[in-house]
Amino acid sequence: MLVTPMRAELTNVGFTELKTPEEVENTVPKSSGVSLVVFNSVCGCAAGSARPGIIRSLANDKKPDHLYTVFAGQDLEAVAKAREYTLPYPPSSPSVALFRDGKLVHFLERMNIEGHSAEQVSEQLKDAYNKFC
Repeated sequence: MLVTPMRAELTNVGFTELKTPEEVENTVPKSSGVSLVVFNSVCGCAAGSARPGIIRSLANDKKPDHLYTVFAGQDLEAVAKAREYTLPYPPSSPSVALFRDGKLVHFLERMNIEGHSAEQVSEQLKDAYNKFC
């Protein structure tokens, strides 16, 4: 019950939750176009910067074709599978991965989110969308 509203912040704006390793395997590496994968979290920087910044970033002319999310600390196996596709980056949450045709092209680590405003997170993502979308 605690994480339901945290999940809803993203699903309410069009994100699809990937809750199993199979769902991750059948989407992330196989999606054509640009996919955004959010590693959601219960931490304060997810609530204050990550989710609001991610949502703001979608008000950009160029944006990803597909929106996915996995929830760290909740859907453990799905998160582990998704993190296989973000190597060589170490696990961190919240974090945001951008894939083009199933290949990682941009990664926003927790250190790029924590201590930054939602607007700064949004601008980092918009820059990536403008480059890769």
